[in-house]
Amino acid sequence: MESLFPVVVFLAIATLGAALARRLGLLAPIVLVVLGLALSFVPGVPHVELDPELVLVGILPPLLYVAALETSVPAFKNNIRPILLLAVGLVLFTAFVVGFVLHLLLPQVPFAICLALGAVVAPPDAVAATAVARRVGLPRRVVTILEGESLVNDATALVLLRVATMATAGSAVGATDVSLQVLRATGGGILIGALGAVVFGFLHRRITDPLLDNALSLIIPFAVVFAAEAVHSSGVVAVVVTGLALGHKLSQLLSAASRLQVGAFWRLVRFLLEGLVFLLVGLQLREVVRDLDEPAGSLVVITVAVLATVFLTRFVWLFPATYLARLVPRIRRRDPAPSPKFPVIIGWAGMRGVVTLAAALALPLTLADDEPYPRALFIWLAFAVIVVTLVGQGATLPLVARRLKLPQDDPVQDALSAAGVQQQASRAARDRLEELAEGAPPPVVDRLRRVVEDRTNMAWERLGGNERETPSQAYGRLRQQMIDAERDVFRAARDSGRIPEEVLVRAYRDLDLEESLLRQEVEQ
Repeated sequence: MESLFPVVVFLAIATLGAALARRLGLLAPIVLVVLGLALSFVPGVPHVELDPELVLVGILPPLLYVAALETSVPAFKNNIRPILLLAVGLVLFTAFVVGFVLHLLLPQVPFAICLALGAVVAPPDAVAATAVARRVGLPRRVVTILEGESLVNDATALVLLRVATMATAGSAVGATDVSLQVLRATGGGILIGALGAVVFGFLHRRITDPLLDNALSLIIPFAVVFAAEAVHSSGVVAVVVTGLALGHKLSQLLSAASRLQVGAFWRLVRFLLEGLVFLLVGLQLREVVRDLDEPAGSLVVITVAVLATVFLTRFVWLFPATYLARLVPRIRRRDPAPSPKFPVIIGWAGMRGVVTLAAALALPLTLADDEPYPRALFIWLAFAVIVVTLVGQGATLPLVARRLKLPQDDPVQDALSAAGVQQQASRAARDRLEELAEGAPPPVVDRLRRVVEDRTNMAWERLGGNERETPSQAYGRLRQQMIDAERDVFRAARDSGRIPEEVLVRAYRDLDLEESLLRQEVEQ
């Protein structure tokens, strides 16, 4: 009971913080981190020691899995070059530059452990990138690149961290050792992820109960991570591969009822976990500051140097990576050089998050032969990078996006494409209806024809703009009032004893499904 109480309290605070952020029009991750920072010094607030194993194995896998499920595989493949340049090239570049700068400032500290900290602060956070980029309304391709980067870069950073940690322990680490680590982590992760996609895809196809599908979807990320860790491969890579593969085939693996339930379930899980994660990051401040024993002057110099290095390396890498590749004619023809606004906004979106803090807490206590090093300072540096990038860059990202005036995705073109495909789909539905209509009651066939026609009309109506109420919007408004009236009658009948509770529940379920569909159509 005592151990459960703080969890419930923090979940409640995270929910209230997210609600406050929406009311104020702010980004929830930023509000929750600031709230956690403030609460960390409030007397009576329980101290929560963030277990790195819990974060990397218990919190990160489900968040990565649901992000991978929702990632478009064709878009991911079309942007694989910029994604890998960021997720692999930029992470390595940032880690080595940060390690070099830190070693210059602390020459008595071995370069290997400085490189380990570089690996810790190098990868932008998957949760932060997804939560912030979509809310800001960045162009679709920018969001795809940022999400793709955040799905893969943790694996690069954790492999480099593992190699650097081996070196700090006194192990001789050569090119062969590094190659084996990379091969085992990435190659093994890809194999485990592909195997997970095959096994769990098979199970999803055989399951018809939405509750069982939901339970299986919760098990998948943990099962894949545990399998990958058992063979010392990258659980991050494995989860991402499984999520991408299953997400691409989800419409063929799950029934409509299962997809609705699984989608609603994962929205709730992501909301709670993301809120809890950012709140917990802020709550670590008191403990991080308490363990510091560096002189204030040197602490400020080192912190500013590391922050500046993390910030600048992203831009130093992005512009050559964006434009030098276009010197190759084949790449330039397929993907013309973008405006400089795009690397600027991608550079500004490099927020760090809970993975950086968890990796910092996993740094070794001592070096080889029990030699001490300023571990508390390293954890502080990681914490400072998280707070400054998330609060500073995250809070100013909407302003930067507005100032750059990035070309937005054309909603008219999206609606036109959707209407064209819907017309093809409606034609296919009518053809199938005519094949099967023989012997069916004529009123039923006529009603189905009207349904197909209404869906086609609704798709084309979205091209008409928002100046007046469309027939579909009028239908939705009036039908909503009719549903409310029906609910009132069923509720009164239940209260008077004319129908049992079970009948009311079934009627409400049908009305709720129809109302949910109406709301989705209005939002689109």
